[in-house]
Amino acid sequence: MKFDPDKHYQNLPVVVLVGRPNVGKSTLFNRLVHTRRVITDPTPGVTRDPVGMDTFIQGKPIRLIDTGGFKLEKAADDAMRSLDGLVQARTLETLKQADRIILIVEAGEITHEDEEFIQFLRPFQDRLLVAVNKTEGGRREQDAWNCLSYGFERLFMISAEHGDHVTELEAAILRGLDFSQVREPEPYLKQMQETISIALLGKPNTGKSTLSNRLTSSQASIVSDIPGTTRDVVEGGFWYKDRAFKILDTAGIRRRTRVTENIEYYSVNRAIKAIAQADLVFLVIDAKEGLSDQDKKIAALAHEQGRGIIMVLNKWDTLPQVKNQVQAVQDRIRFLFAKMEYAPIIPVSAKDGTGIDKLLHTALRLYGQLIRQIDTSQLNRALEQWLEEYPPPIGPQTRFKVKYALQVSHKPVKFVFFVSRPQAVSAAYVSYLRNKIRQNLGFSQIPITIELRDSRAPRNAKG
Repeated sequence: MKFDPDKHYQNLPVVVLVGRPNVGKSTLFNRLVHTRRVITDPTPGVTRDPVGMDTFIQGKPIRLIDTGGFKLEKAADDAMRSLDGLVQARTLETLKQADRIILIVEAGEITHEDEEFIQFLRPFQDRLLVAVNKTEGGRREQDAWNCLSYGFERLFMISAEHGDHVTELEAAILRGLDFSQVREPEPYLKQMQETISIALLGKPNTGKSTLSNRLTSSQASIVSDIPGTTRDVVEGGFWYKDRAFKILDTAGIRRRTRVTENIEYYSVNRAIKAIAQADLVFLVIDAKEGLSDQDKKIAALAHEQGRGIIMVLNKWDTLPQVKNQVQAVQDRIRFLFAKMEYAPIIPVSAKDGTGIDKLLHTALRLYGQLIRQIDTSQLNRALEQWLEEYPPPIGPQTRFKVKYALQVSHKPVKFVFFVSRPQAVSAAYVSYLRNKIRQNLGFSQIPITIELRDSRAPRNAKG
């Protein structure tokens, strides 16, 4: 059974996966939610932010959280030591809210780090289950029973990768959990419009995670000055003006030539795929650095998929306050990136909250345009007027007739124009039609796709 995130279940039991790096937490997480939700890689410490997902285990709704690889040993590098500390602090916060904790160890010899982690978890003993991973086919199972010497009443020999004995672990997870407080969706919530999904995209260290935390009023994303701190897509949610929003905080996207790690490669791919899951894209730009070529490439990806795009000039508070500065910066971006002249540009400070209301108000306006559906008769009345204002050329090679038009989809918005000779229609005339749609039909701030079809061909796709 697949969990529907738009149904807004409340008070779900929280199940948390913990363990030292590279014992298979993320693999088990993906196994339990039946999807590749988090990145798995042999490199220790891939997961940093707690990654949560609402799902069903054996028909029961729960909130499952995969925590960062908890390293008790200090890193040699000061920056990484600081980041490890942030991961540890976030893991501890997550443990405190857990109803069930699954400690995952690897089959074989228990390491010194495992032993320290076991001691660290003693205060949570009443909520703790222990899963010994990588025991497929009974591999190293005999050695794994030595874990009982640490006072555990029961061990679960599993293979997260192959699924061995995961069903028994699932049953143990559910045993004793209180589902009496779980609230299924209220009737009015079932009838509400769907959740608006927003992907936060941009270069590393532009403040995406700070903005995500500001919007969700949480600390779900770890914030650090180290570029590339976020690796998985971290999801969060919030309400604004009686509308539900979902945030997808993604890894910073660098130029391909600078992507040197497999982990970063997967992170960037996840970030790009987040565009397909989103309705809107907040392209987060460092206001001090301005628009970069990489920002243009990211915006182009969102444009091609028909997503609403807002350029978010973050860290606006770090700029000197000069008269007409907002207009000057916006004009410069329009000059450098004329293709995206329709996209709003909003200055904000994710750190202190300046500009957030305007950003969300703009997001609601763009979403309204994305779901807008124009009646065919209204569209064709407008088309008649456009053709009068700028008639198609009449030369022997350039002549064509525009017969009629349809809006064939919304979110993304796409129009089909049926033309006598599509090959004769110039790019300039298509641009004219697109601008008229923007000006007259209420699609002024979103991407619009126009397709030309031969009106003489059989019409089998009108619907």
